[in-house]
Amino acid sequence: MKQFLRFLALACLCGLAAAQGYPSRPITIVVAYPAGGDTDAVARLLGEKLSTRLGQPVIVDNRSGASGIIGSSHVSKAPADGYTLLLAPSTFAIAQFVLKTSGSTAYDVVNGFTPIIQTGSQPLFLATAGSVEAKSVKELVAAAKTGSNMDYASPGSGSPMHVLGEIANKSMGVNFRQVPYKGVAPAMSDVLGSHVPLTYMTYGPLEPYVANGKVRILAVADKARSPLAPNVPTFAELGYAGIEVTAWNGLFGPKGMPADIVKTLNTHVNEILKMPDVAAKFATLGVIPHGGAPDVLAKTSAGDFERFGRVIKEMGIKAD
Repeated sequence: MKQFLRFLALACLCGLAAAQGYPSRPITIVVAYPAGGDTDAVARLLGEKLSTRLGQPVIVDNRSGASGIIGSSHVSKAPADGYTLLLAPSTFAIAQFVLKTSGSTAYDVVNGFTPIIQTGSQPLFLATAGSVEAKSVKELVAAAKTGSNMDYASPGSGSPMHVLGEIANKSMGVNFRQVPYKGVAPAMSDVLGSHVPLTYMTYGPLEPYVANGKVRILAVADKARSPLAPNVPTFAELGYAGIEVTAWNGLFGPKGMPADIVKTLNTHVNEILKMPDVAAKFATLGVIPHGGAPDVLAKTSAGDFERFGRVIKEMGIKAD
């Protein structure tokens, strides 16, 4: 019995030593998308702050392709030692429903990763080009039912914006047709040029064009109004039920990360998210700092996997 107790004490001391020694070398945050996007910007900002606090370089590694599946799969197979992490957007939870994956690229959204912290949330908005005559959602619906072209631009088939568009169509009783693009920038470009009348988009790309009238935001797809645009009503306020899709981003590690390392990272990032300069930068991206315990991210990711997985299958949504 004494030997067993000594063994337990030694194990605890070893675990404590490991936690106190972390990190002892550079940390890599994988972003499964190209440089320059919202997720990449969040990762680089958090990496810079973490590097200062932890005393080690934090490197952002862009491993793009297949709607984030390639980078996410890479992290799922990495050693669970806290040195390879994933900063993922909400597409992480649904990508495998809209793209075919093989054994080498598949990953388990619910059980294959260690959730660390939900870093932010991004409400999605319905917006129109300034040239569109309809000034409200009800006017858009009326125009659509009389035969007007009401196509909407999305950053890509299978994106949260595409999922939102199909949910909104069902709730509003219309058939706004998706025009998929290869990312946010080209989608916004065609909306600003009035080539496509509508878009479902996060706030960051819309905000610079609201004041000059090039873009008009009509509704937010969330349970409550967004602090980013408090004058914009929810779809529920306008009488359309069930149109709630919120994008998010979160920090994950491979499955089986030690609890003490998870706690270290969670504590630091929670404190980073409270910094005024971080909140200000997030606001320019249309991101609301989130934070909280690891299980908050776990529930958010699993909830999207279940709910939107069902919606994607029912509506036959596919990626390009």
